[in-house]
Amino acid sequence: MSLRDTYNHAIQTAKGFRMEGAAEERDGKLYFKGTVQSQDQANKIWDAIKTVPTWQTDIVADIKAAGPAPAAAAPQAQQPAHQTYTVKAGDTLSKIAREFLGDANAYMDIFNANRDQLTDPNMIKPGQVLKIPQHTHK
Repeated sequence: MSLRDTYNHAIQTAKGFRMEGAAEERDGKLYFKGTVQSQDQANKIWDAIKTVPTWQTDIVADIKAAGPAPAAAAPQAQQPAHQTYTVKAGDTLSKIAREFLGDANAYMDIFNANRDQLTDPNMIKPGQVLKIPQHTHK
């Protein structure tokens, strides 16, 4: 049985997708080379090839997709570089820094991230929503 016969399913899959190229048998290997419209089609051809247990020793393949790569399941939303905290009565930037950043002395990181609403690190008010930056180790 020739390799073309062994990999007939993959060849027919490629033909079904109108792959531009060929499956050519030479030197004991099947050279699968061509272009299909999408990465999904290329993946399905690979899936068909891989149904034969010896595919790794039988196949030399170069299957390209002409179209754009599929969008990975909805692009990941960018994570903000900070979280927020609503100031409560009795809070200080040092107390918030110790709780969120693990270091009371990092209070200036919080102050600097909130200069748009703070003018003095000792003057915060209940109800203010502060950005808590990721701790920058110095």
